[in-house]
Amino acid sequence: MEFLGRASSWRKPRNKIFGYRTGQYQCTQKQTDFAEDTTQGNFSNMASSWCKISPIIPIFVFLLLVSSLVCPVQSSEHSEERAANQTFRPEEELQKLKLIRSRLRKINKPAVKTIQSPDGDFIDCVVSHLQPAFDHPLLKGKKPLYPPDRPKGHNQMGVVEENFQLWSMSGESCPEGTIPVRRTTEQDMLRASSVRRFGRKPRKYVRRDSSSDGHEHAVGYVSGEQYYGAKASINVWAPRVANQYEFSLSQMWVISGSFGDDLNTIEAGWQVSPELYGDNYPRFFTYWTSDAYQATGCYNLLCSGFVQTNTKIAIGAAISPTSSYEGGQFDISLLVWKDPKHGNWWLEFGSGVLVGYWPSFLFTHLQDHASMVQFGGEVVNSRPDGFHTSTQMGSGHLAGEGFGKASYFRNLQVVDWDNSLVPLSNLRVLADHPSCYDIQGGINNVWGNYFYYGGPGRNVECP
Repeated sequence: MEFLGRASSWRKPRNKIFGYRTGQYQCTQKQTDFAEDTTQGNFSNMASSWCKISPIIPIFVFLLLVSSLVCPVQSSEHSEERAANQTFRPEEELQKLKLIRSRLRKINKPAVKTIQSPDGDFIDCVVSHLQPAFDHPLLKGKKPLYPPDRPKGHNQMGVVEENFQLWSMSGESCPEGTIPVRRTTEQDMLRASSVRRFGRKPRKYVRRDSSSDGHEHAVGYVSGEQYYGAKASINVWAPRVANQYEFSLSQMWVISGSFGDDLNTIEAGWQVSPELYGDNYPRFFTYWTSDAYQATGCYNLLCSGFVQTNTKIAIGAAISPTSSYEGGQFDISLLVWKDPKHGNWWLEFGSGVLVGYWPSFLFTHLQDHASMVQFGGEVVNSRPDGFHTSTQMGSGHLAGEGFGKASYFRNLQVVDWDNSLVPLSNLRVLADHPSCYDIQGGINNVWGNYFYYGGPGRNVECP
């Protein structure tokens, strides 16, 4: 992970490019509920006035009659709206609450220590072999594996101690033998559109030939060979997300199988998701599925699956600092690769820091190799009010604005059959709606293969 200045301070090469056009930047905003204040008079003074100025009494009586006619109607309308929007069914609510508490008991494990983050998160230090992954029948009673060798050609400069998450900036850390886990709260689950599918992406949302399901992409991808991993550096932004049920993310996908029910994916990157996290911070995340997002897989550590080995990184925690328009550019490095010995897929984040692994038994096609690797951005377009969403992708600016303004992926590489990192040879790019979010790529000696991507969403050319 690096903090980059202007073009003169570019450093660290890797692979790929794409970009063009101009967009509009908007800062992240929070919605606030406003309540109208009703001014109340001094009743004792009013009574005194009535006594002293009797001719005014008829006027007051008239006003009181009018208000008595108007106020009940307004109150009735408001209560009817509340009743329509919040129909209270005690049995259903009780069942929902029981389901939420049952899920929370599975997700949240006993903590040796708890650290409160400045953004309001609680980070629980959980004994590593008691983390959610070990609820899986094939992992019960086992302990995390030791890390494998990195791919050949990996420039590991030594593990650098970095504070890139808000919760760790206090200087507190988890004890040895534990891992930091972002605590899931009742509020997190109540925000979810479906409690039963909490922590999962919508079913069968993955399409690359259409965005009719509401998901839009600007991605670079390679296919047609056997891939055993991928690496990239991504700059981190805090894009504006228009409403609670949309998100904006930038990630790598390691994919195998068809885009039908047998799709296997491993995913990692950063995302802004008000529904999942309750705020607009960009957060480091992981995901996996072995059946096209139907019944398997989840974000982060919200189900048994990913095994975390790192004691300093909390998956799902906010990333800080972030890039700024025409200012400093802050990026993170991600590496996913398949351990040739055990077949597990490992994740490295930052400067040589191993996060953990996805056991090979979680998958069908990915037990062997990937058939496609993708890099890029994705948003949900729910078309509020019948128009394209104003949710931003990346920086919120189109690719043509270039460095310091548009989002980028740089130093794109894949891992080959020999466990070696190699440059991409046949990168293709795709933007579902180029007038809303676009992508442009290239190659040079400093960044290798790279691309710029992103956009503002709704604009004059994207109605």
